[in-house]
Amino acid sequence: MNKTIIIAGLVLCGAAYVGAQNNGLMNFNDGWLFTETDSGDYSLTTYQPEGWEKVDLPHDWSIEKDFSQELEGCTAFLPGGIGWYTKVFDTPIQKNQKCYIVFDGVYNNAEFWLNGIKIGDHPFGYAPIHYDLTDLLAPAGRENRFSVRVDHSRYADSRWYTGSGIYRNVHMLIADKLHIPVWGTFIATPKVSKDKATVELKVEVANDYDAKRKGSIVTDVFDEDGTKEASVSTSFSIGSNEESVYTQKIKVAKPKLWSVDHPLLYTAKTRIVTEGHALEERSTRFGIRSIRFDKDKGFFLNEENMKIKGVCLHHDAGIVGTAVPKDVWKRRLQLLKDGGCNAIRSSHNPASDEFLDLCDELGFLVQNEFYDEWDLPKDKRYNMQDKEVDYITRGHSEHFQTWAEIDLKNTMRSGRNHPSIFQWSIGNEIEWTYPGNRGATGIFKEEDKNDKMDWTLWRTETPPHTPEQVREYLADFPEQTFDIGETARKLAKWTREMDTTRPVTANCILPTASFETGYIDALDVIGYSYKPHKYDYFKKTYPDKPMLGTENVPRWYEWKAVVERDFIPGLFLWTGVDYMGECREKHWPVKATPHGPLDVAGFPRGSFYQYKSFWREDVPTLAMYSQTAKKSTFKKDKNGKAIEKKKDGWKLAPREWQHVNPHWNYLDGEETMVEIYSNCEVVELFLNGKSFGKQFLNDQEDRIYKWPVSYEAGELAAKGTWGKQVVNAKLETAGAPASIRLTADRRQMAANKTDVVHVTAQLVDARGRAVKNVDEEITFEVHGPHKFLGTDCGDTAKLKNFKGKTVPTAFGRCLMIIQATDQPANLRIAAKSKDGRLGSNIANIEVK
Repeated sequence: MNKTIIIAGLVLCGAAYVGAQNNGLMNFNDGWLFTETDSGDYSLTTYQPEGWEKVDLPHDWSIEKDFSQELEGCTAFLPGGIGWYTKVFDTPIQKNQKCYIVFDGVYNNAEFWLNGIKIGDHPFGYAPIHYDLTDLLAPAGRENRFSVRVDHSRYADSRWYTGSGIYRNVHMLIADKLHIPVWGTFIATPKVSKDKATVELKVEVANDYDAKRKGSIVTDVFDEDGTKEASVSTSFSIGSNEESVYTQKIKVAKPKLWSVDHPLLYTAKTRIVTEGHALEERSTRFGIRSIRFDKDKGFFLNEENMKIKGVCLHHDAGIVGTAVPKDVWKRRLQLLKDGGCNAIRSSHNPASDEFLDLCDELGFLVQNEFYDEWDLPKDKRYNMQDKEVDYITRGHSEHFQTWAEIDLKNTMRSGRNHPSIFQWSIGNEIEWTYPGNRGATGIFKEEDKNDKMDWTLWRTETPPHTPEQVREYLADFPEQTFDIGETARKLAKWTREMDTTRPVTANCILPTASFETGYIDALDVIGYSYKPHKYDYFKKTYPDKPMLGTENVPRWYEWKAVVERDFIPGLFLWTGVDYMGECREKHWPVKATPHGPLDVAGFPRGSFYQYKSFWREDVPTLAMYSQTAKKSTFKKDKNGKAIEKKKDGWKLAPREWQHVNPHWNYLDGEETMVEIYSNCEVVELFLNGKSFGKQFLNDQEDRIYKWPVSYEAGELAAKGTWGKQVVNAKLETAGAPASIRLTADRRQMAANKTDVVHVTAQLVDARGRAVKNVDEEITFEVHGPHKFLGTDCGDTAKLKNFKGKTVPTAFGRCLMIIQATDQPANLRIAAKSKDGRLGSNIANIEVK
């Protein structure tokens, strides 16, 4: 086994989706009709869809519904169902042209029809798929009807909120019969340095003519300023109805390397030229960078050692469900970037192409993950059991044998050219589903599927079973139909057939078993799920396998384990933002899993600022919160200092952050605890000018500054020293709400039907201070043409329909998202309390 995994790659954004850069590509999102009913007649060209709803894609119909206790918590107490989409369009091609339709994601069990003819189906909701429509289109000048049936009647078929419908972008690709097929380009660089890079471009060429064709492939490379860096031309000769792959090599001098701090992108323009005419041009952004994992030294980007500061992200975005506009992702990703995050794990399914574009642009490394279950199903309600027992929870495992290779390779072909992707993950916590894995660990009883994880035992430094005991247990275990090691090797093989420029990994929850089943042998880098206490054990026992944390609690002990070990290159927090679902029936009312540094509306929690204090070494962090002594995790000792109520509790702290308040409003004389998250070396606390003394970061074992304070109205202030810089933070006692302050994250939008504005409403008192200890219901008013996307406050227990303009606040705050139409206008946004007592300023948004 190689001690170091070296990957060098120059990669490009998926050409088939970059409409502004790709001649012949058409956005196919607009002008669809939708019905949440079902009939065999809907696919017929003679059927008239009267009364169907007009929609533009992407579209998620489940997010529009009311939450119901009668539904399943795993998918956020929201329904699925069956829906149909249909669109009429004129034949878009001329003689000697091809037409492809490309779906980035349809959830799920989709059937596709063109002009009354079924052209295919696709059960997996997360992988892209495309179809050649050429031979089924009506003659030029006539109309066509494309229809899609989506069957999400098994609405609890996942462990989290999935959404329902055509929830990602749809495009058409128009090309000559001599053309580059969909996803037909792939670029890598076998050599990358600061002085030069070797660019290797593989181009697929398809000839659908009835005779041989000759020509040339011409590729020009441009930097971000439009300066041509290099050019290459390759001759080809290809037979009738054949496809061939051609390789081009280009030298780029003094390349501008793509990195997380400087995500510099190039553009490659590739033309098919024959008889002196350019038949088509693919214009594609790309980035030059090298990646390397070393078993002892960790991760290297462009040969610079760095820590992976990652978070896991699900594919929903709260208010908008899974039909997420690019600007919504951009806001969330920018917040994470501001907090020091530099990597994303797409848990537990492939990310959308648009999401990957943003990661390329903003500078995030991405671990793109394929599957949450393989041969055998997971229990969607409780995670820990192996089998499903009812119709609605039957997931993708029943399609895995037929579709796994197709979906995996389509995912890679569409996404392998993004510079952000640096790992392919073949699976997440798969071990639960294969009999024998639980018992082999020595932690669980194999026969008791309800046996839950003993966190105390799991966090010991040494597992209960030695490798020899694990092997002995597995050797005696009855032979099964499916073997986890064999399936892992198969998936890894398919992955490497498509791309050897990135390592294969997986998130392993029971690695003591997985090391001995052959599962981990199939991986280049092993990912651990919640194993910081065992890093040293695994390094000693299995020393030649690069490793990292791929699912981790957002607590100090997880990051501490990374910074203290060179051989652990980083981690991925569970999760970066709260996600919908993965709740239990007993949890009602709750819509999301509240584990993220950002809540489901994208507002920061205390954990955001603590991790910012770990991850941002370039700026000072000083964030202050408070709580009553009764509810706090801290107490006052006999010396008047704040200490943990449970000694060393920080070493076992859960995913969910302790409940703390971003305000200073309590009862006179009430005992409180003040928590400050900071990277300042020294912090001093003041209440109305009175000092409560200085504290030093090196004395905070849990990396939390804390003081017991008897409440007194006024100003609670903190002064921190960060090197030679002094920074300040404060909380002020607020009065009663007197009005509502609206803040928009932009003042202008383009009339493009895609731009989004986020409007935050905050209760304020008569002096303009934020009121965070009182909540109201607020109604938004929007004047002017717009698409209303929804409202939320971030509190996962407040189950108000996202599509209402009246919304409760949390900490006196809530959020509304609206989208531009294709009409230029001036939007006027106002808000008032439900009883009309409180009004707001006017937020003006220009759409042009």
